[in-house]
Amino acid sequence: MHIDEILSFLRASQKNEVTVPANWAQGRTVYGGLTAALIFDCMQREVLADKPDEMRPIRYLNLSFIGPLLTDEVLEIAVEMLRAGRSASQLVAKVIQNDRVCVVAQGCFGVQRQSKISITDKENHNMSPPRKANFLPQIPKVVPKFLRHFDMNLQAGRFPFMHSKKDYMHGWMRFKKAPSEFNDNHLIAAIDAWPCTVLQQLKLPAPASTMNWNLEFTQAAAPVKATDWVAYQAHTEHARDGYVFSDAKVWSQAGELLVLSRQTVGVFG
Repeated sequence: MHIDEILSFLRASQKNEVTVPANWAQGRTVYGGLTAALIFDCMQREVLADKPDEMRPIRYLNLSFIGPLLTDEVLEIAVEMLRAGRSASQLVAKVIQNDRVCVVAQGCFGVQRQSKISITDKENHNMSPPRKANFLPQIPKVVPKFLRHFDMNLQAGRFPFMHSKKDYMHGWMRFKKAPSEFNDNHLIAAIDAWPCTVLQQLKLPAPASTMNWNLEFTQAAAPVKATDWVAYQAHTEHARDGYVFSDAKVWSQAGELLVLSRQTVGVFG
């Protein structure tokens, strides 16, 4: 099932309920990027309902992954508007399944304001868009099922469990089947497709789980086309005692900075 179909089911539900199919699994849970995209969609609709005549795009989204979300079972996304000020709306959301809170998120949507300060991209990725994907093939019980929905091209770093000394990953990503129109839902879903930066240092497969994920959006001027590649560069900032802190930047194919991303990941290996 394509992400657009899942979003359609979610929007048609009166209680923000949806069932995610097994081909979107990431180990024993629903793929985190899809979960974040569903949460964002619910938040965005709440903001639009509250301010129908005003454009308030997403500025940041922070997610804490508390417990696994099961595929093929109904989940509900409960959204609460904490405050809608003159320029920004602050919301919280909980993803609930089987009466348990599995994910908690906070988001901020804010209007564009005039400012004398303008500091644009200080660096670029300096990577050429690829012609085709070169990432991991679908190997049952080894490669996460959700990866079948993405084309990915690794240009620096190594694949997971290659016993590499590197702790960074650079590359490109896009949906294997292009969405009807690329928007922030799709961008959020795509960013999390990359594995944790340090898994390439391990010799054998080991589980890893994102505990917290923070996304900050620049709201770039030029729209991303549905068939465009999106550039990604992630670097390990610190890794010790089974916890990894990594930062990433995401650019459009045209070289415009789109998102700053930071993850806290537990690695069990």
